[in-house]
Amino acid sequence: MPVPPLRTALLLAAAVPGALAAQRPAGAPRADSARARDSVATLPGVTVTATRNPAAILTTPAAVTKLTPAVLGGVQGFGAEEALVRVPGVLAQSRYGTSDIRLNIRGYGARGAGDRSNAGTTRGVRVLLDGFPETEPDGRTALDQVDLAMAEQVEVVRSNASSVFGNAAGGVVSVSTQPLTDAPSAEFRPMTGAFGLRRYVARLSGPLGAEQGAGGGAAWVNFSNTSFDGWRAHSSARRALVTAGATGRVGDATRLGVSLAAANTLLHIPGPLTQAQVDADPRQANATYQARDERRYNRTGRLGVTVEHDLTPTASLSSALYVNPKYLQRSERNTFRDFTRYHLGGNLIGRAAFDAGRTRSRLTAGVDGAYQDGAILFYTLSAQQGRGSTLTDNKGEGASNLGVFVQDELSVGDRVTLLLGARYDAVAYMYRSFLPNPPVRGDRRDFRRLTPKLGASVRVGARHAAYASVGGGVEVPAGNETDPTPGAPPALLNPLLDPIRSTSYEIGLKRAGTARLGYDVALYQIDVTDDIVPYNGGRYYLTAGRTRRQGAELGLNAESRGGVFGSAAVTVSRNRYLTYVVDSAVLFPADPTKAGRRADYSGSRAVGLPGVQATLEGGVTVPGTGGAARGLRLALGVEHLGRYVADDANRVRVPAYTLVNARAELGRLASAGGVGVRGFVSVRNLADRRFIGSAFLNPDLVNGAPAAFEPGMPRSVVVSLSAGRLR
Repeated sequence: MPVPPLRTALLLAAAVPGALAAQRPAGAPRADSARARDSVATLPGVTVTATRNPAAILTTPAAVTKLTPAVLGGVQGFGAEEALVRVPGVLAQSRYGTSDIRLNIRGYGARGAGDRSNAGTTRGVRVLLDGFPETEPDGRTALDQVDLAMAEQVEVVRSNASSVFGNAAGGVVSVSTQPLTDAPSAEFRPMTGAFGLRRYVARLSGPLGAEQGAGGGAAWVNFSNTSFDGWRAHSSARRALVTAGATGRVGDATRLGVSLAAANTLLHIPGPLTQAQVDADPRQANATYQARDERRYNRTGRLGVTVEHDLTPTASLSSALYVNPKYLQRSERNTFRDFTRYHLGGNLIGRAAFDAGRTRSRLTAGVDGAYQDGAILFYTLSAQQGRGSTLTDNKGEGASNLGVFVQDELSVGDRVTLLLGARYDAVAYMYRSFLPNPPVRGDRRDFRRLTPKLGASVRVGARHAAYASVGGGVEVPAGNETDPTPGAPPALLNPLLDPIRSTSYEIGLKRAGTARLGYDVALYQIDVTDDIVPYNGGRYYLTAGRTRRQGAELGLNAESRGGVFGSAAVTVSRNRYLTYVVDSAVLFPADPTKAGRRADYSGSRAVGLPGVQATLEGGVTVPGTGGAARGLRLALGVEHLGRYVADDANRVRVPAYTLVNARAELGRLASAGGVGVRGFVSVRNLADRRFIGSAFLNPDLVNGAPAAFEPGMPRSVVVSLSAGRLR
């Protein structure tokens, strides 16, 4: 079988490090001294921690993007899509204007776009908040506790990170609310916007334990309260959220941290429409969803503790423990459901550095464990769409994830960095039925997988680097995806679903971001086995035999001395099912006369993945003239998303769209006492275009037409003004 051209290029790229290293001029500085010089000369954000070992982005053999306060300060933050669309390779779409977004990275997570337990959650992408996992052991992530108006920085790892994070780590989004300095700050930020958006964000931080700036520690607390009337019928939402933390030294060699997060979230779900309904009135809700008052009411919390201890000047040990209780209620599928869950876990990680002449090794090894369990009670839906009087199901859903990993970052000579790592994961599901006489009393499934990683990075001059990597990936079916398919024997867990296994090949070029210019170019190919695909809006799931995703990404930011600036995030991809056959039990579940028929979707485009994504922005910083104009930035941006298909047969097509956005941002204006103001005005969808913001995959049919489309928001304006002692 011939080797695909892109894979050939990626494998040949493994020879690039040696060739580039030979170009080092005589007397050039060693890699460690060059890295130290970069940390001074470049903007904050040249290092990344979401790779499990703090390292320079420039020398990390993976596609990594860091969003800094300069970017996050101009977004309203209720949903994460406004910031994440600036990252190449990331598809982030607001489903109806709230915190519920469709999120995927290089195709991982694309299937989490319907409801049927997909509303309000993502798949395939690991999300961290202040270093602790928001992602559950089975791979689902709810974004209730994530508010980017509180974030100090966001790290996005676009390369598959299964070799260090294990299950459901096709990409990583790490959000930090910890202040970047221990200087005292206090900020109150009200926001108001279209369709009844009202947000209030308060942030307070200061030094802890020792004199400011002495490295003693810091404490912080953030609070946000949001209400949104919704632009579609039955799409209102509200959320109250608090994050807090403290870090400080306990003795000379030990650092202790405490982190807290809690959220109270209510989301009403307007549901998908047919194309005819969208054309008639995109603001309407799906009639069935509205009649049942389909919604999610989540109350969640998390308490976490971290300890870091320096064993020697070159070795350290860190550990983390967390507990995450949840109480969830929802009206869904004509039932009322009560979930009581507890999610707890932790890790133990050791790090050591070894020097041998001109070779330096940075070894990281660790173990992660997570466990979640709890009861789910199913009731009939009352006439008021609340909990009915009849209990229809009573079951427990448990999941555990245990993983061991090791990674070595080896600096060879002056410019070459090699990375070698692997992780072994054991994931288990334990389901029980508590009904008096169930068809199946209990069920269990175990998934085990070893995922390796090999990468190389070569510095070209002081600020440029080339890299290549190859690595494995694993993602087990999420909890709701294990429901048996129609016609299958009685079971609590689908015995037919296997883990998604993937191999990623990647090459790239980077330039360290400075105040003037930074870029990031990446080419990738991902070969996937047993890609999980939703059917009937997610009532059950199948696996495609083999899928291939290929893409090219460009990230760019630049600013002239005169204040003109621009940025770009562009992705071009090709995503196909190589082998995918579906049988009659899925195609014609209620028609036995068609038994034995099959559909062969081999060669079809993979559902939910556009071929082109682009976010472009340009603007100018008004020269400092004193008064209110100082620090004023004016920007105009364009978001483009190419068309994609929403069904395996490639008959349901989601049209492309192009939106124009505008923003005016006032930088911090501070008085002599440090008290100041800042703010922004943003206008999204300036031309008030109609477009499809998200889509259900392999959707239900309503009178023969697919109910696949979630219309995107019309023109919306948000105004924000902060006051206080600003960070």
